[in-house]
Amino acid sequence: MSTMKIPDQFLYVKNRSLDECIAECTSNCSCMAYAYSTMRTNAIDEDDTRCLLWIGDLIDTEKFIGQGENLYIRVNGLSDKNRKSNVLKITLPVVSSLLIIICVCLAWICSFGGKQRNKKIWKKLMSGTSSTSIELRDGNLKYPFINFQEIVLATNNFSNSNMLGHGGFGNVYKATLEDGTEFAVKRLSKGSGQGELEFRNEVILIAKLQHKNLVRLLGFCIHGDEKLLIYEYLPNKSLDAMLFDATRKSMLDWPIRFEITKGVARGLLYLHQDSRLKIIHMDLKASNILLDAEMSPKISDFGMARIFGSNQQQENTNRVVGTYGYMPPEYVLKGVFSVKSDV
Repeated sequence: MSTMKIPDQFLYVKNRSLDECIAECTSNCSCMAYAYSTMRTNAIDEDDTRCLLWIGDLIDTEKFIGQGENLYIRVNGLSDKNRKSNVLKITLPVVSSLLIIICVCLAWICSFGGKQRNKKIWKKLMSGTSSTSIELRDGNLKYPFINFQEIVLATNNFSNSNMLGHGGFGNVYKATLEDGTEFAVKRLSKGSGQGELEFRNEVILIAKLQHKNLVRLLGFCIHGDEKLLIYEYLPNKSLDAMLFDATRKSMLDWPIRFEITKGVARGLLYLHQDSRLKIIHMDLKASNILLDAEMSPKISDFGMARIFGSNQQQENTNRVVGTYGYMPPEYVLKGVFSVKSDV
């Protein structure tokens, strides 16, 4: 503070330079202020340097308008609490920003890496360079892994006597393991581009769907050019096989037909509305409705299925696939399809 009257009760330190005077005050925790002057006074011997220190309270302090001494008053430094608070104010935003950046980077790496890994797996599988096996599950029971050779033995080398049905992309066979476990094997036609698309579609879609009126996909197998889908075995085969069998169609009385109709409707409602994916089957027909031992229907063959957005109502496509006679006119003529295409 400039032009000040020197307070009373000061401590005079002789023969000190300005820097030494400052050091004298700062090294003394009780020093409240200091002043330094080169004016000689009779009160302070013959020393022409004055280092004045004040210990304790400053008494009779006054600011002059004109001349006066420069009084340097010590102020308390930041307390440890305030210092820590300031450090936290600086470091917390920096650390938080770094953590957010790291989390975003890790999320991107995991997402990108997962997609790339899935692409590599599918590329490897679809190239036929991998002999992929299947694990069958039934409730809490685990069946052993099955390789391609075991499937060949289980289907009697894909014999006609084991054939359950056939479609545009391949045939379906009954397979029986040595322990009596039965399952169905869909063998895709070799060299069929559409068959590969159907294979990928079914594995991805059915694996994510769980409903009593949808067929269960138990696994898949790829061996060279062979691509096979493994389903639960349904002893009553397909609905069309029973409808057009002269002896078996008598089993389909009206109450059973009504229950089958309700089961198919429940399965469609799940696909269109209740599942986490909104799916249009695109090839719903009697041959794709399978019947279990209790004549409960199960929708199968999702190779042509399409996934819709939750609020999407319809879509257009240039690739019209399906079974003629079962496709709606707007789909055949314009490629327009929606949930109504299944009904």
